[in-house]
Amino acid sequence: MDFAWRPVMSIAVNGGVLYFLTILVPEIQHTGGLKFFVIGGLILGLIDFIVRPAIKILSLPFVLLTGGLFLIIINVFVLWFLSYFLNVIEFMDISLTFPNWQSYVIGAIVLGIINWTVHLIIK
Repeated sequence: MDFAWRPVMSIAVNGGVLYFLTILVPEIQHTGGLKFFVIGGLILGLIDFIVRPAIKILSLPFVLLTGGLFLIIINVFVLWFLSYFLNVIEFMDISLTFPNWQSYVIGAIVLGIINWTVHLIIK
């Protein structure tokens, strides 16, 4: 039964992460209401499951050289990819916009802190 609930929990947790991200960083704008958090949580879960591990493995030397600060760059890429994917696919009135690169960096730091906290609580 644990296997069946894992995807649902992943979508819920990632949707919650997106919710707190949009609350804590007011520059980040989204449209779509609850649909945004469900679909965004699903896509962010897929990115976390497929793309992020590959990027972490490929960038391991940079992560080690920078003492983990390169993880912020990885989170910037994840947020950019999520925003790009939502805008390209054009789901029904769902979008995520960042006005400048500083909001990506602030969002990446907040995303990293929230993910770290959530993983401490869940595991």
